[in-house]
Amino acid sequence: MIEGISDGLAGAGRFVGGALSDDPGRRRTLAVGGYSATAILSALIGVTGSVVQAGVLRGGAWAARGLRVPARNALLADVVPAGAYGRAYGFERTMDNLGAIVGPLLALGLVSLLSIRTVILLSVIPGPLAALAIVYAIRQAQLPKVTERRKLRFQVRPVLRGQLGRLMAGFTAFELGNVAATLLILRATEVLTPGHGSHAATQIAIALYVIYNVAATVTSFLAGGLSDNLGRRGPLLVTAAGVAAFVLAYFLFGVSGPTVVVLGAAFALAGIGIGCAETAEHAAVAAFAPVEVRGSAFGLLATVQAVGNVAAVAVAGLLYTVATPTVAFCYLAAWMVVALVALGWACRPLRPIR
Repeated sequence: MIEGISDGLAGAGRFVGGALSDDPGRRRTLAVGGYSATAILSALIGVTGSVVQAGVLRGGAWAARGLRVPARNALLADVVPAGAYGRAYGFERTMDNLGAIVGPLLALGLVSLLSIRTVILLSVIPGPLAALAIVYAIRQAQLPKVTERRKLRFQVRPVLRGQLGRLMAGFTAFELGNVAATLLILRATEVLTPGHGSHAATQIAIALYVIYNVAATVTSFLAGGLSDNLGRRGPLLVTAAGVAAFVLAYFLFGVSGPTVVVLGAAFALAGIGIGCAETAEHAAVAAFAPVEVRGSAFGLLATVQAVGNVAAVAVAGLLYTVATPTVAFCYLAAWMVVALVALGWACRPLRPIR
């Protein structure tokens, strides 16, 4: 329940944060405050004495995390030239995926030396450092001072006009098929258990998930550079490449037996897919969103990602349980095919807004 409520608050925070981030001054405050608040509220769980306290802190942390996402992405578009959007968002995704590898390993090491509560309290450290880095970047970029506040407006229709609306249609279809890696790990564990035993199968599945994260980490930055080099259609072509990788990955997950090599290839393809798609989605929105609604555009994208992921997990998980895993992965692959069609439609013609 805590996890579900927190995810819901994060999704709502992303939508509200998008509207707030249309104002350049607010987006700077949200980016700095969002990282600090997320770290502080999460770390305070280390001193809680009840489930209710932990739930409130977790929900607050995830709401702050949601608020900061569109602000961070819009701010990143402010401080880099348009020709480097792909590399900028690719680098951001690379660091995020690298954190998904290093963070848990660091936590495991600390837990072996300290208590869990102490480790949770120590997790506050990266947040303020991130906030200081953002302040430093803003000063180095010498962004113009904001003298007038814009009125808070929830702008969805302006974001969905023209080619940006087509992009969002393709991204929505992709996110409806972008299932959480948890289901991939479950599939690997189930097919490997009969031949390897439950414990060994779990260990192998976790190792395969590491392959997924490594592939996503390496791919993200490479995909960003490729997006920049391919010109105005670069973000869509890279997104389409990521979607195609997911189609192949889901096919392998749907038909694979207890073959570690095949499962490893499926995890690697899924990692390549997410590395390409997430990087290119952000680069595309930065390139094609009007500057005055850039925050709302990133907020809408983040909301689509959150809602789409929940829907993908819910429907695919149900099909996995009541039907078969093959049916579930065919369902997910079908959404990826729809996404490819929608992205092809969005390619005609492309005029980035400067």
